[in-house]
Parts: sequence; structure tokens; C-alpha cells
Amino acid sequence: MLQLNKHVFDLKRPLIMGILNITPDSFSDGGQYLTLDEALKRAHQMIEEGVDIIDIGGESTRPGSEPVSADEELKRITPIIEVLKKKSDIAISVDTYKPQVMKVVIGMDVAMINDVYALSQSGAIDIIKQSHVGLCLMHMQGTPKTMQQNPHYTNVVSEVKLFLEARAKHLMSEGIDKSRIILDPGFGFGKTFEHNIELLQQLESFQTLKLPLLVGLSRKSFIRKILNGDYDDHLSGSISAAIFSVIKGAKILRVHDVKETKSALKIINVAQGIA
Repeated sequence: MLQLNKHVFDLKRPLIMGILNITPDSFSDGGQYLTLDEALKRAHQMIEEGVDIIDIGGESTRPGSEPVSADEELKRITPIIEVLKKKSDIAISVDTYKPQVMKVVIGMDVAMINDVYALSQSGAIDIIKQSHVGLCLMHMQGTPKTMQQNPHYTNVVSEVKLFLEARAKHLMSEGIDKSRIILDPGFGFGKTFEHNIELLQQLESFQTLKLPLLVGLSRKSFIRKILNGDYDDHLSGSISAAIFSVIKGAKILRVHDVKETKSALKIINVAQGIA
């Protein structure tokens, strides 16, 4: 059972988290949804396509990206959150690592916080403790600006697992119920091509942590590399990787292409006997 504020999911079937970046510089859809009308149109489109959670981000975390201020991030994301809360009951996630941003959006009654720094910023845990939001803890080596500068591991799968396990245990020791916690191995965040492939191949090993696993494989560069850099073919590659991850135990898919992923999941759900 996954408890994201007022939203409860039994996880009998995989969930789809749709990406909505209100940024000028995200790696795939940067600049597409900068106006409120554009963002709202895309959000409603994803809802119609059957999305379970919409993940709204106001700062790009692509490799080499520069951070923005908390004020700028809030300026980008609060208008769409406010309108969506009035017009829909969809679960809203906010992709942020800043405690100041978390505090404001939690006050707007969002469902969850998706944090690439796994709540390591000073004050973040205290803010989460005072709420009922769900949270996703992601693994990243370095920072978005530096993470792809020669990432190194002795054993990437073991090290990522140990990090996520330690963070989850720490949060539970702080009184945060495990039903609110999601883990993300952080594909593309401080990992080489080989690291990403190894994580994907051994994804089922994360099930020993007994917490829901979220994967973000959509349009990642290592998938394009497998396809010889053919960016136009990102859709088939992204969906193939997503479905493979579900077979390996992933419970939440963070994607750009909701409709197509939803269709692919219907086949998998029927094949696995899931209504």
C-alpha cells in the first residue's frame, strides 16, 4: 500500500507518473510548457490518457544544468498546481530538493515530493515529518552539474541499493511511515552507459528493500545510445525499457509518453493476470 497524502494506491498494477517540466532547459521537453495555458493543456491531456500521478518540475536536473532560486522555482510551478487542484483530483508530485519549495507546495496539498537529493538538504526531513505527503528518494552521484563527470563505482548495484536502504531507514527512524516512501535508482544521474545497463539488468534485486520502486527511463541518453543515437526512435526504446523494468519489479514509471506507455502496460497487465 502506498500512501501519498490523501491518495492511496494498492500497487496491484504499475502506476504511470507523467512528466510536466515548467522549465526552459530540461533535456527533452524544455520550453514546451512555460505558459500556464500550455502546462494546463498538457496536464489535462495526460489525465485523459490515464495518468496516475503528474510530476511537476520547476528546475532542470539534466546533466550540466545550473540550479535556480527557490523563488524562481515557485514562480514557475505554483500557478499550475493551484489550477490543477481546483479542476482535478489527480495526484500531484513536485520534483524538488529545496526545503523552501517543499514547504510551500505541501501547503498547497500536493500528494508527494520527488527529491533527486533523497531529502539530504538541511531542513527537508523536518518539513516532510510535519506532513502526510509521499516521497521519492533518488540516488545520484554528485550534483546535476557534475554528475556525469567520470562517475565511478566499485559495484553500482550494491552501492545504489545500500544508499537507498540507508536513506529509507533514516527516514523511518525519524518517524516517517514506510507506506509513504518510494525508491528511485536514478538512471542517468551520475551513471555511465554501463552503469545504467547493469542497474536495468539487476533491477529485481531492489525488491529485497521491500519498498516501491520508481524508474525514470523515458528518453534517457543511454537508451538512444542503444538505438545508435536515433532520437526520433526514443518512444519505442523508452517503452521497451519501461516494460522490462515492470517485469523486473518496478511499480511506478516516470514517463513523457503517457498514452503509449498506458497501452503497453495493458498488455503486460493482462499477461500477468492483473485486472
